[in-house]
Amino acid sequence: MLRDFAAIDFETANGNPCSVCSVGIVVVRNGIVTDTFYSLIQPEPNYYAWFCQQVHGLSHEDTDDAPVFPYVWRQIEPLIEGLPLVAHNSPFDEGCLKAVFRVYQMDYPDYKFYCTCRASRRHFKRLLPNHQLHTVAAACGYNLENHHHALADAEACAHIALALL
Repeated sequence: MLRDFAAIDFETANGNPCSVCSVGIVVVRNGIVTDTFYSLIQPEPNYYAWFCQQVHGLSHEDTDDAPVFPYVWRQIEPLIEGLPLVAHNSPFDEGCLKAVFRVYQMDYPDYKFYCTCRASRRHFKRLLPNHQLHTVAAACGYNLENHHHALADAEACAHIALALL
């Protein structure tokens, strides 16, 4: 059973995976949430697609004065050191992380990712109408409020991971 990990969630400004505009982190040690982190991020490239804005509600007004990714990651790195990362639909979040590391020419530390969406498919199979974050969270007894806020989604992901991984 996975008891030590960091759940992570990114929101993006546009269809480019490197355009992260917010991040949420929930650190779990010995099965208990020990730390959380949330930050807005000035996206790169710095434009917002209408669809993305409809999903998470963020815009230039929110991130024009936000720090760039390398500054934010310097704050996150010590929180997650030595921990595997967990995300719901991890290929998306892992892809964002790798892409933004490339954009800023940062050395990627080859983080180990676990996926709560895949775990849900294995565990619940066809018992759920879908395996979206809010659906799986509810099936695991967690009420996800403020869906598509990066920290709220990371909190739901952490709860699912403790139940299924």
